[in-house]
Amino acid sequence: MFNALRYYWITAKGYRLRPWKSPYIQWRLETFFGAEAAHLSPGKFFRLLWRERARMARFLAWVREHRPRVK
Repeated sequence: MFNALRYYWITAKGYRLRPWKSPYIQWRLETFFGAEAAHLSPGKFFRLLWRERARMARFLAWVREHRPRVK
């Protein structure tokens, strides 16, 4: 859960209360899910994330593995 919140906090900068409007998150979702993720409303955004939560969990696990470690 912490990994998901950390990734969200970094990627949603400037759009934290409305992530469906973030150009970066829109681009990332369109790349990940294809055309169905283009032009999302708040409802569609949350339905898509809920429906694809298993794929998102695998993606976040990959992010955690490839994140640079701070010493």
